[in-house]
Amino acid sequence: MDETDETLDALFDGRVRLYQSRNGYRFSLDTLLLAYFMRLRRGEKVVDLGSGNGVVPLILAYRYPWASITGVELQEPMVKRARKNVHLNGLQDRVEILTGDVRSIENAARAESFHAAVCNPPFRKPTSGRVSPDDEKRVARHETEGALGDFLRAAAFLLRAKGRLTIIYPAVRAIDLLAEMRRMGIEPKRMRLVHSFVDSEAALILVDGVKGGRSGVEILAPLIIYRGKKQYTEEVAVIIAGARR
Repeated sequence: MDETDETLDALFDGRVRLYQSRNGYRFSLDTLLLAYFMRLRRGEKVVDLGSGNGVVPLILAYRYPWASITGVELQEPMVKRARKNVHLNGLQDRVEILTGDVRSIENAARAESFHAAVCNPPFRKPTSGRVSPDDEKRVARHETEGALGDFLRAAAFLLRAKGRLTIIYPAVRAIDLLAEMRRMGIEPKRMRLVHSFVDSEAALILVDGVKGGRSGVEILAPLIIYRGKKQYTEEVAVIIAGARR
């Protein structure tokens, strides 16, 4: 991995730092929204499926100083960078990055070994839109190395009974997500739609589900990203600033 192809970036006024590919996959706001939608309890073990640069484990470790987090990532260059980011932030005792494929998750971790799972899966069909020639971008965006069902199946395998999954997905594919979650035995329990502006259509959906949960869902007030001319709303500005709760 050529370090000249990386940038060193910071979150939360420098309290979390990470290396990212200069031209490959780079995290975006949806990663922050996902990590802040997730709720953890003391003593819980968490797995991040498709961990990329390790940014979600880093944010969760920052928000919950007692949490134990495992990231699973397929691409070896991303695994190496995520591990470097863990060391950069001094989190080796709480964050572990494993090389693994969600399509054969049993080779990466034991069944029912986590209390909670989180993922930001690729959301475009393999033939949908322009497929990036960059491996990192292609795998992150298109279902070429694992589709939605593969990620949900992996979560169901790793979660204990009543374990929780937190996921973000395009709102236009919300029905696909909810139907597939239920098919995998993960019942949607808490949802929030994300809108760019108060009068725009929903762009994303955040969902919490419970493995083996009963039917019945809490639908939260919409999350609005911008007010006025690309100014963040107060709620989003607080997230970007790094509020721990």
